[in-house]
Amino acid sequence: METINGAPIIDVFLPTFRMEPGENDRFYPSKARAIAEKVATAELRELEEEYSDDNAQNSCLIISDKVREEVNASIDKSRYKIIVQTVIGQLADQGVRIASRCLWDPTTDNYASASVNNATVFCNVLVFATYTD
Repeated sequence: METINGAPIIDVFLPTFRMEPGENDRFYPSKARAIAEKVATAELRELEEEYSDDNAQNSCLIISDKVREEVNASIDKSRYKIIVQTVIGQLADQGVRIASRCLWDPTTDNYASASVNNATVFCNVLVFATYTD
């Protein structure tokens, strides 16, 4: 054991657990919005010709899954919980308002929203990212 003037040297190890994400691990809404728009545009091409409730339901599930997977892949060593909400409806001269609420930490958590329209349907994709510590 090493000593200085007869007193032992004590090694102190500080905790290395991070309570917030690093700069490269953060959720950026602009990246999530681009991913959501790309996925929704590609999936809505199939609904453009004929709208049905069953097709819209399947497309919502597919869009949500693909967006969640791609957003998770875009964040290295992610400790974010990604939640995706997708709404698809037929364009038939009506108005739609979509709202959501969430409790979170404003320093680490965020969301992105993307809207895509084509000739017959609209699609709104909300991507929520909450940091889990």
